[in-house]
Order: sequence, then structure tokens, then C-alpha cells
Amino acid sequence: MNTNQLELLSSSKVLVTGAAGFIGSNLCEALLESGSTVVGLDNFATGHKKNISELEKHANFTFIEGDIRNLDDCHKACNGVNYILHQAALGSVPRSINDPITSNDVNVGGFLNMLVAARDAEVKRFIYAASSSTYGDSKSMPKVEEKIGKPLSPYAITKYVNELYADNFKKTYDLDTVGLRYFNVFGRKQDPNGAYAAVIPKFVMQLMEHESPVINGDGSFSRDFTYIDNVIQMNMLAIVTDNNEALNNVYNTAFGERTTLNELVMLLKEYLSDFDSEIAKIDVKNGPERRGDVPHSLASVDKAKSLLGYNPKFDIKSGLKEAVKWYWDNLK
Repeated sequence: MNTNQLELLSSSKVLVTGAAGFIGSNLCEALLESGSTVVGLDNFATGHKKNISELEKHANFTFIEGDIRNLDDCHKACNGVNYILHQAALGSVPRSINDPITSNDVNVGGFLNMLVAARDAEVKRFIYAASSSTYGDSKSMPKVEEKIGKPLSPYAITKYVNELYADNFKKTYDLDTVGLRYFNVFGRKQDPNGAYAAVIPKFVMQLMEHESPVINGDGSFSRDFTYIDNVIQMNMLAIVTDNNEALNNVYNTAFGERTTLNELVMLLKEYLSDFDSEIAKIDVKNGPERRGDVPHSLASVDKAKSLLGYNPKFDIKSGLKEAVKWYWDNLK
């Protein structure tokens, strides 16, 4: 970043919703390191107090326990804010299939509340977590932002509706927005527990406990696994960009490389074996495919590179090495 962009960050007040979650807490940390004044909002539905315990010691951090489904909480959080990084959502395709109503209430109703509160507070820019699930049944590879298919899950529908609302709020109320379609984000602070744990922390925890990880399907499904620091970079760029053409767009937030689940487990076993050689001997099991799963996911990041100056630093291997070390040091 140039001097002007760094000065903008250090002089800004930024609201991060979902601040106690995996991505949200990492964003708060990065913003505080950049000198920003940060407000965090979370209801701890999926986030954890431990993720913000260190942040709360910082003079420039204020935490509000609240729910985006409550418009008053949204208005309170937006007071005096320049930029919003909206991360709060109920993630997980299986969760949305099991409980579509709650996923819709949070991801659509809560999102609309945040847009209204952002409009009323006259924030400069509303940056939000979109999702690669929006590509649905599209067969094209790599995924380019302008070509999507039909959603394959209630979760995917909610995230696409977010994009439609963001576009409408620009046209109707002149609220500038930027949507970041996250592709399988992983890294430090990602929760390995719970029924809807993401695959990487779940597999890491199982391997550290000498349990056999279970791959859904035959392991040939592939994902564009994206390390958290690449995601932080994208959010920061979305705040500081002075390129008007970059605003009111959605962007793939990924590395641009595809890894199968079988390849993923091999890499995890290899890197974890540096800490415990017995892990290399653990067998992998296969289970049934999950409903609503997209078979393959690979992002084109050309648009983000062109309009935002995105330059992802971590591929799957370098990101996994960082993540595995963090899990070993913090959860073993």
C-alpha cells in the first residue's frame, strides 16, 4: 500500500460484523495493526470470546454484543463509522439445508438491516463477505464473476440475494458497496469443532488426535483453498481503493489454484508429520457425498488484480504450513 492508503486506514473508523468469528477477528487484528479505530459486532452464535480477548485490551477497539437481526443493534454499531466490513453470517451449506429459515433470517434479513443502518449512518463504503457458492451449478472453469449458475443450497441463495441487495442499494440510495466472493478460506483461529466445521481445521484436529479423517465422496472434488492473509489483503484493498471503477462490483477472493480433497489430506499429513511422525501412517476414510456440494471450484482472480491491485501471497502449500503450525502451537 502507498502512503496515502496507509494514512486513510489509520484515520478511519471501521466496523467489523462477525468480529468474534474466524475471518472477522483476523480482520480486526489487521485493522488495529494499521492504526484504524475498530468497532466489533457479534452475538457469539458461531464466534468465540477467545478470538477477541486480546483485541479488547487495545485502546482503539470497541466491542458491541449484538445481533444483526436487530436493527437497533445495527444502528448502534454503525454510529460514526467510515467503513463496514460485514462478515456476520450463518455459514455452511449443510446447516442451511438443515435449517433454511434461520440461515435466511441471518444472511438475508440481517444483511438488509446492516445495509439500512449503513445508509442511515452515511458510511463511505460497505464491503461484505459474498461466497463462491453463488456459482452454483455453473460448469465453467475457472469461475469468472459475471457468469454464475443456479444456487445448489439455501445458503447459496442467501449469499446471491446479498449481491442483489447491495447492487440495489447503490442504485437506490447511492451506497457504495464491494462484494468479496470467498473461496474456502482457512487459517489461524478457524474453529475445528462443531457439526459444521470447515474441512481443513476438522481434518487437522482429527490427524493430531490420530483419528482417520473422513472425506465426503471419493476425494476427487476440488476447491480453491484460500489462506486468511489473502482475504485480509482483499478487504484492505476494498477499503483503500480510490478507483471508482472498482466500486459496486463483486470479486473472487481466492488464490486461483485448485486442490482435490485427496491432495489436501496428503499435504496435511506431510506437514503435520514434521511435528508427529505417526501421523503419516494414518489411513483416510471415505463417506457419502454431501447434498448441495459443488463438485469443483476454481477462481479467476484477474478482475481483482486489475481493478483492486490484488496480489495474493499464499498458495495452498505455504498457507497450509502456516495454518498447521498455528494449530499445533495453539490446540495440541
